[in-house]
Amino acid sequence: MYQVAMYHTVKTLLSQGRSQREIARELSLCRKTVGRIKKALAEGLDRPAPQVRSKCLDAYAELIARYHEEGLSALLIHQRLKREQGLQVSYPSVARWVEALKQKEVYIPIHSPAGEEAQVDFGYLGKFLYHGKWVKAWIFCMVLSYSRYAYYQVVSNQKLATFIACHQRGFEYFGGVIRIVKLDNLKAGVITPDFYQPRIQEQYAAFLAHYGCAALPCKIRTPQHKGKVESGIKYVKNNFLKDLRSREWEQLVCALKVWNEEVCNRRVHGTTRRIPARYSCKWKKPLLRSLPAERYPIMEITYRKVSQLAHVSYQYNYYSVPYQYAGKQLRLESNATLLRIYDDRCCVATHGLSGDMGCYITQEMHKPLEKPSNDR
Repeated sequence: MYQVAMYHTVKTLLSQGRSQREIARELSLCRKTVGRIKKALAEGLDRPAPQVRSKCLDAYAELIARYHEEGLSALLIHQRLKREQGLQVSYPSVARWVEALKQKEVYIPIHSPAGEEAQVDFGYLGKFLYHGKWVKAWIFCMVLSYSRYAYYQVVSNQKLATFIACHQRGFEYFGGVIRIVKLDNLKAGVITPDFYQPRIQEQYAAFLAHYGCAALPCKIRTPQHKGKVESGIKYVKNNFLKDLRSREWEQLVCALKVWNEEVCNRRVHGTTRRIPARYSCKWKKPLLRSLPAERYPIMEITYRKVSQLAHVSYQYNYYSVPYQYAGKQLRLESNATLLRIYDDRCCVATHGLSGDMGCYITQEMHKPLEKPSNDR
């Protein structure tokens, strides 16, 4: 139906004695449309009644509703209507009909007190040139739910050590620690995405305990539960990334730091209508928890099966363990200087990391006395 403003324009031109042809030509309307308006005016109506178009699916409304209740998709319903009913109708028509049957879920806005919650997530930025090679770049985002004050960092992976390091720098950027970290079901933070009782990675949980906060994973397939950080990821892609002219990694990192400080946190936020940096300064120091005296020691944790030579492979070298552990699965923890090897909670070997490649680093106490050495 045409707009009310157009209706009044036609009404004015008719009162000036213009013909239907002249009005249609001047307003680029169909003469039938002008005729309907003229007829409505003669009947004393404020506006012409909307035209009701017949729908070919009206006769199949109950059948489509039954198919929908059985859990069939719009595509399958379209196929059944064509196959079983011989109905020649387009798929978009069926899809629109099925969409109208769906009950729209209504969400309640979630408001977090100041200093209570931060939301974190990763977003993919594309490939960038790093020392002559194209590597994938990811953006880590941590946003304070109350003020929308945000921290962004470029990373090349989503490993647990990287995930924890991003949290550390985020807390240091904010100058304190919040009480709850709301995160998606990331592999780095959540071992098994269980709908009700997600298991948090052991080291990630220990890291949060060191900083005095806790993790709150979102339920599966509920991105609206962390909508603030989802919006933050969209914002960095649509505002920062689209304006970035270089594909160099160094330029990406430097430009992001400037944008994060001078653009992102200093613009008027579209939802709160406040400047995040200015608004956050009023409350974050008294309400955020103080940073611990020392950083949490980030460990790279992995698992390896002990070979028949009583060694485990790590970063292209081979490190010995007591020969009794041959064939067992052990946990390796490294802080980039030392390598500790555990059987459950018992440390069975400690080595200094070697800068070489392909070397066997063997401690004499790990060798069986009755066996000769193999030349490898």
